Amino acid sequence: MASSIVSIGLANPGAPIAQASIADFMKKAHQLDELESRKLGFLYRKSGIDTRYSVLDDFEKSGSSEFTFFPKSEDFEPFPGTKARMDVFSKTAADLCETAARSCLSKPKTHTSEVSHLILVSCTGMMAPGVELQLMERLGLQDSVERYCVHFMGCYAAFTGLKLADKIVLAEPEAKVLLVSVELCTLHFQKEYSEDNVLANSLFGDGAAAALVMNSEQGMKMQSYQSNVLREGEADMAWGIGDFGFEMRLSKYIPTLLDKGIQQLLEKFEHKYQLSTLKHFAIHPGGKQILQKVKEAFQLPDSANTHALEVLSKFGNMSSSTILFVLHSMMEDPAIQGKILAMGFGPGLTLETLLLDKQ
Repeated sequence: MASSIVSIGLANPGAPIAQASIADFMKKAHQLDELESRKLGFLYRKSGIDTRYSVLDDFEKSGSSEFTFFPKSEDFEPFPGTKARMDVFSKTAADLCETAARSCLSKPKTHTSEVSHLILVSCTGMMAPGVELQLMERLGLQDSVERYCVHFMGCYAAFTGLKLADKIVLAEPEAKVLLVSVELCTLHFQKEYSEDNVLANSLFGDGAAAALVMNSEQGMKMQSYQSNVLREGEADMAWGIGDFGFEMRLSKYIPTLLDKGIQQLLEKFEHKYQLSTLKHFAIHPGGKQILQKVKEAFQLPDSANTHALEVLSKFGNMSSSTILFVLHSMMEDPAIQGKILAMGFGPGLTLETLLLDKQ
């Protein structure tokens, strides 16, 4: 018996927004002069991101007078507080979850009455009653469905959800677990012109993904996993709740810290995963530099990051949902067969690994 990810469904809000348009918006929000505007524009051009998605529609407006979420003022004051951002989350998150879940359950066709467990993952919004209850009603899930919520764990949270799903299926072989991750990162864009905010604002987008995990010989079998905390980077990636949304601490040193941490773990990975025999990797595209450092640490060919770079280019970093976008891309690629080592990073500095076997 083996639990497998048998299908993945994806969803994004609205139409793709050009990275250049978001850069122009941020120049106005930060009220930058010509020199600083050029610096910010350079950072956005070198991000590896072409487009992102957002539940907000202000990023392509020609002027503040047309804004629907941010203030209609030149200085963006009064800047939206956390309550205003959570109000948008409560009104929009369930729509994306439903779209992703219905797509997931359509391949292979799984009736909603067959779903026994529901796991909701999000680090960009929370409320009670939660999105998982809205989703149960929209999908027509049975009231007896067991539900779990994984909140505020950051970009690696989908790994936590998948491991929980695996343990449920191992304990209850007939279980069909629907995992849904929804991240509305653009709700938390910050106005203060600081290094952390500039980096975070340049990377994150909105999206949702759903995965069906069950006992099956098909799909991507979950074989083993491991969690490691790189405490040297504890202060370099963090996530907190502020007066103006959720605040990300995102140091420019993270790629270097990950490279150093992975180097220290190579022997453990070889023992656990037979690392030197693996050909396929699904790396969370937390940023272009992170993908580059992981490739160098594992001495991988450029092709190893093909799917991750494509997801980064089209969607940006959607926090926990992003790895499911990468796995979906690899699931749809007939050239990918055999074992895949998935890897994600988040606050802590936490490094999660998951070995899959695509049948």
